[in-house]
Amino acid sequence: MTANRRFRNVTHIGPVQVATYYDGQGREKHTAACTAPRCGFATDYDSRAAAELAARTHRCAVR
Repeated sequence: MTANRRFRNVTHIGPVQVATYYDGQGREKHTAACTAPRCGFATDYDSRAAAELAARTHRCAVR
């Protein structure tokens, strides 16, 4: 079964997108995901501030 997530409040910080969504248990989660090709950085956080901090400090290993 696939997860049907509806992202809201999406912002870009450099190549990283930060968005808010509700997980399967109805809890609000925040994600940071890099959109650069072959990067693969994507993490979930409980707070928006943590996701934005991860986006600001992310450095792509692939150049």
